[in-house]
Amino acid sequence: MKRLVTFSFRNKDLPPFSAALGSRHRRLLDLPLIIWLTVIWVLLWSTLNLANVLTGVVVAVAVCLAFPLPKVDLGLRLHPWGILRLAGYLLYDMYTSGVKVTRQIHGSRSRRAAVIAVPLRCRSDLMLTATAVAVSNVPDGSVVEVRRATATVFLHVLDAGDPAELEAARQSVWRLEELTVRAFGTPDEIERVAAPPPRAPHTGPRPGDQEERP
Repeated sequence: MKRLVTFSFRNKDLPPFSAALGSRHRRLLDLPLIIWLTVIWVLLWSTLNLANVLTGVVVAVAVCLAFPLPKVDLGLRLHPWGILRLAGYLLYDMYTSGVKVTRQIHGSRSRRAAVIAVPLRCRSDLMLTATAVAVSNVPDGSVVEVRRATATVFLHVLDAGDPAELEAARQSVWRLEELTVRAFGTPDEIERVAAPPPRAPHTGPRPGDQEERP
């Protein structure tokens, strides 16, 4: 029996949070858009009841069918176990990094700060942005620049005089990239992060990259 409506969780070829009408999937409905249009319809009537909600859904579907949007796949996938792992790692890393930064600031030893280049394995805009945001949420992970052409993030490191600290900073970025992709990435992107990380290219000196900290 052919299905008149196919949801994205039943067909992985469809964009996330969407539904297709017809056996040949000629019409796509964006479910979040339908929900948002329904909310607007209820707000316009200023009354929350079943009749307004049902009417809003019918109007929203009719609008989406009459004015279809082009098929766009943002490359976003939701992996519940990956999301839990990413959240747990971020909470742990935020705590340990906060303690580490506090010790560095109040320590008596002089430290040299620098900006290092860390190339990523995934080149999609979504995963590049998500990784940069995840790194920036960690106290010692200040991203100062993201270079889209080479999928490279430039990270501010407080203790750049210690080679072990530089390598640990790179490994932390690559670990966050892997967890982010395993939480929200496509199968192709997950396969990419399973490979060894690329080595950081020599980008030459950059003005203001290094500074002495008392």
